[in-house]
Amino acid sequence: MNSTTPGDGRYAPAVDLTRFAWLSIAAAIVTIGIKGVGAWITGSVGLLSDAAESVVNLVAAIVALFALRIAVKPPDEGHPYGHSKAEYFSAAVEGIMIFVAAAYVIFTAIERLINPRDLQQLGLGLSLAAIASVINGAVAYVLLRQGRKHNSITLVADGKHLMTDVITSVAVLIGVGLVTVTGIVRLDPIVALLAGLNILWTGVRLVRESVRGLMDVAIPEEDLSALNEVLDSFTTDLVSFHAVRTRVAGNRHFASFHVLVPGDWSVKHGHDVAEDIADALIERLPAMRVFAHVEPREDPRSYDDIEI
Repeated sequence: MNSTTPGDGRYAPAVDLTRFAWLSIAAAIVTIGIKGVGAWITGSVGLLSDAAESVVNLVAAIVALFALRIAVKPPDEGHPYGHSKAEYFSAAVEGIMIFVAAAYVIFTAIERLINPRDLQQLGLGLSLAAIASVINGAVAYVLLRQGRKHNSITLVADGKHLMTDVITSVAVLIGVGLVTVTGIVRLDPIVALLAGLNILWTGVRLVRESVRGLMDVAIPEEDLSALNEVLDSFTTDLVSFHAVRTRVAGNRHFASFHVLVPGDWSVKHGHDVAEDIADALIERLPAMRVFAHVEPREDPRSYDDIEI
């Protein structure tokens, strides 16, 4: 039998991504201040809703910081598969916080629809909102790029949230701009209401994604195709595979399979083949942790556990 275990020398150590969480925290603090001032001087509920979402960004970034600190810890006796699933809790908490922000935005928008209020100093308010959007857009780009590079659901979730914040800000800018052009003050809460619904949908998607991760979903299709290509390259008249199973746990992917070889091979020969397969898979998919079980192809018991 060959079993390569997480944490040995064959695997690269987990990358510490907490510096990107600190970047997100800094951006949230700055944009809260900018949007808060904009909402205060204009009286715009749209800008207020935008500032509320930035508060959610701050809370989510702090939760992400703690999750990333836990996720980077190496496997130990109590957690032999590592701590990478901690990232899913961060995404779930962020989704819940988004629900809270959405409820606040929607409630405030409905109240302002019933009791409209004139807006003040719209030009300055729009300029401040635009500056905040540029900051969020730049940070979102960094988080999404690094999150996909390192298979971090926490950074990807935070990046998507910030990008949604940018979209919300653009919508608010349009709403406040329409008020400036038309003088119809109810356009501001209407846009804020739409922004609140958009925030709510973002929360639904994040919670759904985190729940999927906790359910041990299979690796993405492109990675599965790469895995199958490597296994196919080792398949011969003497070597074949079955019971290929995969799962995702945060920034780590796991694959297990059985290697069917002739029963008269030596243990060392079968072991060497399994080791070569594992090395090839890790070279192709660096985030993969591989578990290979060697079986004699002539033994009927080798086929008893093909099905899940």
